[in-house]
Amino acid sequence: MVKNAMLLLLASILVALLLRELRQVSLRSADLPASTLEVNPVLQQLQSAAKKPGLEAAAIGFCLLDEHGQVMLEHAARTAFIPASSLKTLTTATALERWGPEHRIETQLISTTPVVAGQIAGDVILHGGGDPMLSLTDLQSWAQTLKQQGIRHIGGRIISDGGHFRGSIYADFWGWGDIGNGYGSPVCGLNLEHNRYTVSLLPGRELGARTQLLGTVPEVPGVRWINETITHTPDSGDGVVIHTGEQSGVIFLRGTVPMGTAPFQVLGAVPNPPFFAAHHFRQILIANGITVAGQADVAERDLACPESGVIFTHRSPPLKQIVTSIHATSDNHETECLYRLLGAEKDEPSEQTIRQHWQARGLSFQGLRLEDGCGLARADFITPHDLARLQHLALNGPQGQVYLKSLLSREGLRWKGGAMSGVRSITGQITTRGGRKLCFALIINHFTDSHAAQALRDEILQRMADV
Repeated sequence: MVKNAMLLLLASILVALLLRELRQVSLRSADLPASTLEVNPVLQQLQSAAKKPGLEAAAIGFCLLDEHGQVMLEHAARTAFIPASSLKTLTTATALERWGPEHRIETQLISTTPVVAGQIAGDVILHGGGDPMLSLTDLQSWAQTLKQQGIRHIGGRIISDGGHFRGSIYADFWGWGDIGNGYGSPVCGLNLEHNRYTVSLLPGRELGARTQLLGTVPEVPGVRWINETITHTPDSGDGVVIHTGEQSGVIFLRGTVPMGTAPFQVLGAVPNPPFFAAHHFRQILIANGITVAGQADVAERDLACPESGVIFTHRSPPLKQIVTSIHATSDNHETECLYRLLGAEKDEPSEQTIRQHWQARGLSFQGLRLEDGCGLARADFITPHDLARLQHLALNGPQGQVYLKSLLSREGLRWKGGAMSGVRSITGQITTRGGRKLCFALIINHFTDSHAAQALRDEILQRMADV
């Protein structure tokens, strides 16, 4: 009897505790603002996505934060995904906070001997600082400046020093099918025209006929071209793949060119950027009436150039302009220059610099892997939660307004997207119809239908606007 009484007492206590907890949960739910409860359709949409054709095996991660950076809604948000170009915001936000929006990247023109009676007996060195925006127009301006200074003859060589960054001009995990093409152009201390050229191909008159290589603009010096492209149907689009490698003397053109286009143009990546820059500067000097006795050459290492020999210093556009360009065009080259500069500043891995910066700002990444700073590498990983938190911190940080204005914009939305085969992503800030400003990240991996992935993205954006 005593045992049964004790059991009944224990059961009644447990029931009482359970009822009290249920009442507390009910009260907490009742206290939640209606807008929080209305987020549920977003979750329902994410959960039902796996039933849609083309998304059956897709991995989908999503995170929505409130105005204070707290999670409002998450779906696999703590799982690491391949982000593609939305990862660029990690590089751009870090650069803005570390250097400020008016920061400029310098390139120096240096003479190894003094200018005497309009002549430089020694070499002229282009000492690169990692500027991604240097153009042929800039080189033309340099030549005119030298001419205005009375320089008429250079007795030595034109040497490019692109050794500001250590290691390869390509990220280790960039694909063989990427590095010869314009979107995969390499990165070094001295870059010209984004290290890209435009190649023109003339298709044949019959399907399967070989195309004719018409040339490139600008010229790519010191390479042999092997053109294996063939003519395809008029609606086939760009099927050209360019294969080359670091300092390669051979460039392969492969794939298909649509019939009826005359000429058909494709962007390619320069395999030896420093030599490319030295060659074109030498040509420009000569065209401006300055004779050059030596040839174009490349420094084997980062030269220690005396300041006394600096003829002048070229400064890039301000950082805020470069960041805006990156967000507008999703340019891998521009982003990768900033990424490498972040590490070069302290002679440490760029990933380490980025992690330390955001850890000090309260964001300790979980599952982050950076093989580049632009998202071209499929070995890059980040969680939707951390990507959304990054947006919140950047937008509410010391350069928040500059960062906000640099993002792509449409009514109620500021964002940066990402896309590659089997990957779609978007991150940024959405202003709801009720006026709330919420940060978010959506990443979709491993889908088989890009239209289905795009439709899901649009549906989620639409539903978030109603939160």
